Amino acid sequence: MQLAKLITSKRIKTLHCFSLTILVLFFTAFTPVFSQDNSPYSRYGIGDLVPSSNVIGRSMGGISAGYTDVVAINFNNPASYSSFQSFFEPKSKKMTSGRVVLDIGLDFESHTLRETSPARKFVAGNAMFSYLQVGMPLKKNWGFSFGLRPLSRVSYKIFHNERLKDPLTGLPIDSAITRFEGTGGAYLVSIGTGFSLFTKQKANGMEEKLSVGINAGYLFGKKDYSTKRSFINDTVDYYQANFETKTNYGGIYFNAGIQYKLPLDSAKRISLTIGAFGNLGQQANASQDILRETFVFDDNLGEIRLDSISDQRNIKGKINLPASYTIGFVAQKPIIIEKDRKQGGWMIGMDFSMQNWNAYRIYGQVDSVKNNWTVRIGGQINPVPKRNYFSNVTYRAGLYMGPDYVKVGQKLSRFGASFGMGLPIAISRQAPNQFTLINVALEYSKRGNNKNLLKESMFRFSLGFSLSDLWFGKHKYD
Repeated sequence: MQLAKLITSKRIKTLHCFSLTILVLFFTAFTPVFSQDNSPYSRYGIGDLVPSSNVIGRSMGGISAGYTDVVAINFNNPASYSSFQSFFEPKSKKMTSGRVVLDIGLDFESHTLRETSPARKFVAGNAMFSYLQVGMPLKKNWGFSFGLRPLSRVSYKIFHNERLKDPLTGLPIDSAITRFEGTGGAYLVSIGTGFSLFTKQKANGMEEKLSVGINAGYLFGKKDYSTKRSFINDTVDYYQANFETKTNYGGIYFNAGIQYKLPLDSAKRISLTIGAFGNLGQQANASQDILRETFVFDDNLGEIRLDSISDQRNIKGKINLPASYTIGFVAQKPIIIEKDRKQGGWMIGMDFSMQNWNAYRIYGQVDSVKNNWTVRIGGQINPVPKRNYFSNVTYRAGLYMGPDYVKVGQKLSRFGASFGMGLPIAISRQAPNQFTLINVALEYSKRGNNKNLLKESMFRFSLGFSLSDLWFGKHKYD
């Protein structure tokens, strides 16, 4: 009886902690820990696109098409959900337990903007939640996942000082300060499932498997753009002007994926997984407020409206979002620990993706965006496990390159490199089935060159937590 109380109490505490973590992160995911970001390029499209893969994937250049993991969630390709770990009774073949995974990511970023003429730079930083995902097996080769993650961020504030001249005489008359400001971003709440169409057991426990999956969810976001102008004159008082457009949008989102895994070398246990995922162009419903007004600024009350030249509310429209496609592969060899041999493991992969931004429309209008492509290459190494800690660490690295989807004047080139590690946490004797992996990734990327008005470089430190435990087990009590 005492044993039953102990097991029941432990399970309830684990469930309570798991649920509380999800609840807290759900409400904090929309709010940055701190933010001083300033990226003028986020003015276009749906904003600056944030990393689309988990911390493990982005430390390998962002590869995800052929990647699977039993203690982490590849939410890009839902076909990977079929690989969630489950255990069965040999005779009845019924699932006795399954490994539930909670995957959390956090980003710390430092951006440096450089203007070529005149030579100036601006440094800003921010910290935000990157994703929150839960995954679990339903049956053998059938998994389920749900979560929340940001897709893009709009954040810029630019001041422009100028001297106004008389159009007839060309003589200076007044000075003006114009402030361009934008906030917002896009988010995705999703739920998905992945399962195997067929599985064939091969030598040494290896298998050939074809899996498919689908994610469905709700994509929503906002864009708030404003242009405020103030005139400076020693003798004449001018009212300040505000031109502001607020857009809120939302719509159903789908993407699907497929993975085919086959053995390459049964003796060395080397396998190859070919994967692909993507989505068709989708449409979101939008509501827009357009405001044209004059105002004054009060130190205590802030901006006070004087007169509204135009105030249009709740204008309905559509936003056309682009189709995207990714195809890639992962070749890997697992760690082997047997009586007669001990070998380390490795993984290497490559992805190629395309996005059809030429089809992007907001209220029927085009924007300064264009089709883009990205090539990603990455891999990881697992040393032979020994008693020292760092032989149990996973080491990862990767590269990616391709043009940015924003095009203002000259095209924006884009290049990035990443390095990361998977740091296992010691297993507790009181909870032998729990497993925690801390993933870290350090990325450097640059956007633009001397041909562009602005070029941007970024350092990103990503911290991920993969927490897992065996659930659904039926306990026997004496």
